[in-house]
Amino acid sequence: MSVALAKRNLTALSQLRLFLYFRQTRLLEFMNTDMPGRRVAQTFRDAATALASLSQSAPRLEAELLLTEATGWSRTRLLAWPEAYLDTVAAARFEALLARRLAGEPIAYLRGRQAFWTLDLKVTPDTLIPRPETELLVEIALEVPDPDRLRVVADLGTGSGAIAAAVASERPHWRVIATDCSAAALAVARTNVRDCGLQNVLLLRADWLASIVTHSLDLLLANPPYIAVADPHLTEGDLPYEPRLALTSGPDGLDAIRRIAGTALRCLRPGGLLAVEHGFDQGNAVRQLFRDRGLLDPETRRDLAGLDRVALGWAPPISHGGQSQ
Repeated sequence: MSVALAKRNLTALSQLRLFLYFRQTRLLEFMNTDMPGRRVAQTFRDAATALASLSQSAPRLEAELLLTEATGWSRTRLLAWPEAYLDTVAAARFEALLARRLAGEPIAYLRGRQAFWTLDLKVTPDTLIPRPETELLVEIALEVPDPDRLRVVADLGTGSGAIAAAVASERPHWRVIATDCSAAALAVARTNVRDCGLQNVLLLRADWLASIVTHSLDLLLANPPYIAVADPHLTEGDLPYEPRLALTSGPDGLDAIRRIAGTALRCLRPGGLLAVEHGFDQGNAVRQLFRDRGLLDPETRRDLAGLDRVALGWAPPISHGGQSQ
């Protein structure tokens, strides 16, 4: 199924969802014309019911998030005052946001924010939406021995800057280089770096490792595109709305990883680590790519769902003769 056809199908389905939702809410309002508006609790319940028809959604959480966005209230206030009434402006904003969500638009893009690690980050349709499984790359970075020593880290294809910002916030004495080929994505990353108050992140517009100095990195992190261009999953969930450049990479999804692995040894210092996120079914292929490019002891880390998620490989260490082995 093409992405265009998938979006048309989503539109038709969303129209049915909206009809059912608004038929219910308008009937309640007609029966309660003496009241100033709809109560928070009823609005929340109706929205959660409508959102349950979406695949890959968390209906109750999303209803809360949309209500906070529409009203400007905190989630604590919404929960503490369920009998409060929505004013007409907030109700209209909420209905507009809900309509867009029921049409399939990602909740992160509707809010313009996404939580990642300990940070609340700006996201736009120019950037991939940071996902919980990607936090595994941050965990791996923080496992590096002797963390008090100055390290130079690169985050390739940084997008919103999520990985770079998370690592930089945990290791303020490290130097973090974040690269992306998209000027629009880098503008979002720059906003996040500034808003997080980070002074140790350098943003570069570059094609993967093209601007990285030889043997300058201790750690190389990447969440590159790794979906095959014809993968049917591209029509599901949030993916139709995310930038295709950040999602797909050739017929088997591995083109970007091949380029990164092929250049990693030029940029890593002896003993340096490359860690790359990949698809759940690509672990064997990525480990073999690492071996073929001269990276040592490739291994795979699994995410919280127990799926292969990140491949690791090391640059050869310094030999006793003073050269890399």
